[in-house]
Amino acid sequence: MKAWRFGSVLGAFLLVVGVLGWRLVDLQVVDKDFLRKQGDVRTIRVETIDAHRGVILDRHGEPLAVSTPVQTVWANPSEMDPDEPRLANLARLLDLNEARLRERLRSYASREFIYLRRKIQPSLARQVMDLNIAGVYSRQEYRRYYPAGEVTAHVVGFTNIDEHGQEGIELAYDQWLSGEPGRKRVLKDNRGRVIKDLTLIRDAQPGHDLSLSIDLRLQYLAYRELKAVVSAHHAHGGTLVMLDVDTGEVLAMVNQGSYNPNDRSQLAPENLRNKALTDLFEPGSTMKPVSMAAALESGRYPVNTTIDTSPGYRRFGRFTIRDHRNYGVLSLTDIIVKSSNVGISKIATELGGDLIRDLYARMGFGQPTGVGFPGEAVGVLPAPPKWRPVEEATMSYGYGMSVNALQLAQAYMVLANGGIRYPLSLIKVDEPPVGERVLSEKVTYQVREMLRQVVERGTGTRARPGFYSAGGKTGTVHLVGSHGYEDSQYKAIFAGMAPIEDPRIVTVVAVDAPQSGEYYGGEVAAPVFARVMSDALRLLNVKPELDVSRSGEAPGSVGARG
Repeated sequence: MKAWRFGSVLGAFLLVVGVLGWRLVDLQVVDKDFLRKQGDVRTIRVETIDAHRGVILDRHGEPLAVSTPVQTVWANPSEMDPDEPRLANLARLLDLNEARLRERLRSYASREFIYLRRKIQPSLARQVMDLNIAGVYSRQEYRRYYPAGEVTAHVVGFTNIDEHGQEGIELAYDQWLSGEPGRKRVLKDNRGRVIKDLTLIRDAQPGHDLSLSIDLRLQYLAYRELKAVVSAHHAHGGTLVMLDVDTGEVLAMVNQGSYNPNDRSQLAPENLRNKALTDLFEPGSTMKPVSMAAALESGRYPVNTTIDTSPGYRRFGRFTIRDHRNYGVLSLTDIIVKSSNVGISKIATELGGDLIRDLYARMGFGQPTGVGFPGEAVGVLPAPPKWRPVEEATMSYGYGMSVNALQLAQAYMVLANGGIRYPLSLIKVDEPPVGERVLSEKVTYQVREMLRQVVERGTGTRARPGFYSAGGKTGTVHLVGSHGYEDSQYKAIFAGMAPIEDPRIVTVVAVDAPQSGEYYGGEVAAPVFARVMSDALRLLNVKPELDVSRSGEAPGSVGARG
C-alpha cells in the first residue's frame, strides 16, 4: 500500500515536472515570438516629438519670441493610490490643493491620463519625479517666451498654452511659425520612463523663423516716451507709429496701455488691442496738408495764392466753422502754419468734395494697409452721391471720416518720399519695394516746405528734434462719446517727418484724453515726436544738421497751440 502511494506521488511529480519542462520549451522555443510581442506591447510605446515653434526676430536678429524647453507633469489615475502619503509633497511642489488632487484621482480612477501641471521648469519636474510616486510621469514640451515683454506685446502678440497663435503676428503667421510634430518608438520601464529610443517614425519639422520690420531699439525708445507722456498727462492711452519713408516698413508700433505676454494673470482685455491698427479716430487738422496737396495738384491754387479768412468763421446753416482767431488774409503756407479751418474749408468748397476724396483714397484712406494684422479696421472715407458744403468743408480738416494711426502715417510717408505710396509691411523687406506714384514730386516738396514752417514758427514748434530739421502737423480733435462729441475730451495728434530736407522717418503720435490741462496736439503729442525722432535719427546714424542759432534751444521748449 505504501509502495503504491509512493509511486503515485512520484508519478504525479514527474508528470508536473514534465509539463513544466514542456511549457518552458514551448515558451522559449516554439512560442518565443508570441512572448516577445507581448513584452513589446507592455514596454514599447509610440511617442510624439514636439516641434519647435519658429523664432520671431526684429530686423537686426534680436529675438522677440522664442520657445524654450519645459516639462509637463501628468498622471495615470488608474495606476495611483489616492491615499498615497507622498501626494502631500507632490501637491506642495506643484502648488496644488492636496484635498482637491486626491479627489481628482478618485474621480478619474478609470482614466489613464490627466494633467497635473503644465510647462514647468525642468528642475521642478525633476524634484517631482524624485518622489517616485507610481503613476506620475513627465514629458518635454515648449513654452513661448517674449524677451521684450510689454514693449512689443501688441505687435508680436502671444500663443496659448499649446503654442497656437492667439494675437498679433503669432496669430497672423501661425501656420508659418508652427512646426509639424514627429513620432518615435521608445522602450519604457514599468513606471513609464523612457529607457531607450528604438526607431524614428517621422522626424519633427520645426517652424520657420520670421524677421519683422520692427527695430527693437526704436521700439524701446518709442514705448518709453509714449508711456511717459501718457503718465505725465494722466491720459487714457496713446499710440505711436514709425515708418521707413523709402520702404514702407514699420520700424516701431507701440500703444498704451500694454500688457506683459509672459505673465497674463492680471491681463485687462481692453489692453489687448493694437490700437495703431484696430482703433479709429477722426484725424482732424493732420489732414490739412493732404487737402492742400489736392489744391496744389489741381493747378487752381499756385503756391503764392492768398485766402481771406475773415471774420474767422464760416456758417453752414446751424453749423459754424471757426478759427482760433480772425487771421485775415493768409497765404497757403500760413493756412497750414496757423491751422486755419476757415482757409482750408474755403479751398475745399472751391475744389469740391470728389477731388479731395480722390486724393485721400489714393493715399490709402478707407482701405486696408496690407500688413495683414488681425482685426485691422479700415476706417470710413465718405462718398456721398452729392456733397453738402459742410461735408466738403469738414472733410478738408479731418472731420466726418475715420482712420487708424498706420493709415495716417502712410499718407505722410507719401508726402515725405516724393509722392510714392509703398505697400506697408510688418515683415522685414529684403528687396526694394515697388510703389505707386500718387502725387508729383513738386507738390510733395511744396507741402513739405509748409510742414517745415509749422515746426519752425507754427503750431508745432515743440516738435523740433534737437539738431535735426523736421516738418509735421498738429491735430486736436474732440473724442466721440455715447452722446456725440465730448466737450472736454480730446485726442492730441502730431504727424511728421525728419530730416525735412531728405526725410528718413515718418512718425505719428496720438494721445487719448489728456487730463492735465494741456490737450492740444502741439502741447502734448509734438514733444513726444521731438524726443523720439531725435533719438531715432541718432540711432540710425543720420548726420545731424548743426545749426548754431538753435543749438541752445531745448527741443520742445516752445510751442503754440494747435
